[in-house]
Amino acid sequence: MAARAAYILRDNSNGLITKAAPALYPHQWSWDAAFNAIGLATVDLPRARLELDSLFAGQWHNGLLPHIVFDPAADGYWPGPAQWECARYNEEATAAPATSGIIDPPVHAIAVDRILAVSASVGGPEQVRTEAWAAHLYPKLLAWHRFLARDRVDKSTGLMTLFHGWESGTDNSPRWDGPYAGVVVGSGLPSYTRRDKAHVSDAAQRPTDTEYDRYLWLVEEAKQANYDAGLLRESGSFQVGDVLFTAIFAAASDLLAKLATTLRKTDDAAELKDYAAQARAAVYCHVDEDSGLAADVDLRTGNWLKTETIAGFAPLIAGAMPAAMRSGLVSLLMGERWAGHPSFKVPLPPSTSPCSAAYKPACYWRGPVWPVFTWLLTWALNRSGEHAVAAALRSASMDQLRDETFAEYYHPETGAPLGSLRQSWTAAVALDWLLEED
Repeated sequence: MAARAAYILRDNSNGLITKAAPALYPHQWSWDAAFNAIGLATVDLPRARLELDSLFAGQWHNGLLPHIVFDPAADGYWPGPAQWECARYNEEATAAPATSGIIDPPVHAIAVDRILAVSASVGGPEQVRTEAWAAHLYPKLLAWHRFLARDRVDKSTGLMTLFHGWESGTDNSPRWDGPYAGVVVGSGLPSYTRRDKAHVSDAAQRPTDTEYDRYLWLVEEAKQANYDAGLLRESGSFQVGDVLFTAIFAAASDLLAKLATTLRKTDDAAELKDYAAQARAAVYCHVDEDSGLAADVDLRTGNWLKTETIAGFAPLIAGAMPAAMRSGLVSLLMGERWAGHPSFKVPLPPSTSPCSAAYKPACYWRGPVWPVFTWLLTWALNRSGEHAVAAALRSASMDQLRDETFAEYYHPETGAPLGSLRQSWTAAVALDWLLEED
């Protein structure tokens, strides 16, 4: 399995970046790249470092790390560079490489921390090179976190503001159904041909055409606002406070503070710890008492978005939970509403609870199991001392991956691989789990 996973990462590489998938996603996606770097570190530390270097080559001058860095040799993905036109609309954008104008969850400091841990286990010259590389990358990571704290924190909730569902990484999750219902597609939407449906066995696995129209209209809105967060707060028709994004920011800020301390950047470390504490508090303040899950907020209406999705377990990722609160959330995660549902082939949490009316077990983020998200949960659980639960999820995930298709996501009831096969980040997290086994 390790060999097959490593070959997928090699085959999906153009030398500088790892494509998210062989055909469906031919460019470098931001949070995919972080997970890919974690997997690459298990077999090739220099290539892991290069993965993040290539991603940060697309960082904007204001610290924004775009959700896509485009490979100029690849085509066929919509919307591509010609649709985003970031450098035309915002002087902070890089002209080359071309990028998108929105963001992804900030898992990058988590990746750097994991790469440093792998290099420490290897020792010798590779450890020295990796530590020097981390010191060189650190200012870019700090600029990214400062951008988020400055431009994306909603003052009323403390949550990170998203202006597009894509920024959450969970594109068509039912957590966004309410906010998306308020997006009215204008007459200026460019015509386009969907190519993603050709890469799956059943088009029902992908977002609908109506959903896709809204996704692309929000790109047009962002362009009209010159990709400026301040202007989008006034005009954007999709504005949500995302508990999961905020929780990831909290955890990543803690780890970046640890790196800052190592580099003797005392003031930076204090600043980053403050980011983490404020973000963590915002997540905890948005836990719904009835369900026990964290809830996103529609910032245009003030409504809490209480659909039972995997994002509700954001407090586990944010970390530093009181023991009783953590125990209750872990029990919910492993119970019959989630991983322990009796209809599931393997006991793993799906992207939407099977007890929710919004559950669709074969449709993208509306029900399938995503190995990469399971990895994020096992990482967070191990970090908080829940080692037995993390081991159980890891073991179940390895059983799921034994078909060696390394699919984007899996049907929770049949175990069938869904979405794009030979997905890079699925192979990457498998490699990290296998390293843990060794």
